[in-house]
Amino acid sequence: MERLIKTIIFAGVVTLAVACGDYKDHQNKTDVNAIQEPAVHSVRERRDALESRGFQTFEYIDEAGKDTVLMQQYFIVFLKRGTVHSATKTEMDSLQARHLAHLKRMYEEGYADISGPFGDDGDIRGITIYNTPTQAMADSLAHLDPMVQTGRLQIEVHPWWAAKGFPLR
Repeated sequence: MERLIKTIIFAGVVTLAVACGDYKDHQNKTDVNAIQEPAVHSVRERRDALESRGFQTFEYIDEAGKDTVLMQQYFIVFLKRGTVHSATKTEMDSLQARHLAHLKRMYEEGYADISGPFGDDGDIRGITIYNTPTQAMADSLAHLDPMVQTGRLQIEVHPWWAAKGFPLR
């Protein structure tokens, strides 16, 4: 029961850290991140902007609405149980705080679009969807996670396609 409560609390903290971010910090940024998309109006402009930065895309026609749908390649990183399991409560609290800070930073800098833990106690602990042009870049960013660096988590990266502009429901 205690582990379930910790998982629920962890999920809430990650959701808040990733979804909300620090708005004031975001407003004060003066540098423009290369991953952020410029404002574009047509599917062609959006595709060209993505491809000019190295992203993989393809288009298809939605038969029902006759609209052109732009698909972009993302990378899903599965955060899996690592080989290191021992740590004091103080060490784990510090490590967890640094892990959440890493995920928040990835979101704020435009490298990750969504992140969160799974609600069971399986070997796959959570996912992060990286919005990067290459799998090597997603892999490199995921390896910056303090939980990965200490061996508490391992990563597995897979390419994944999603339609641009379609929100989660």
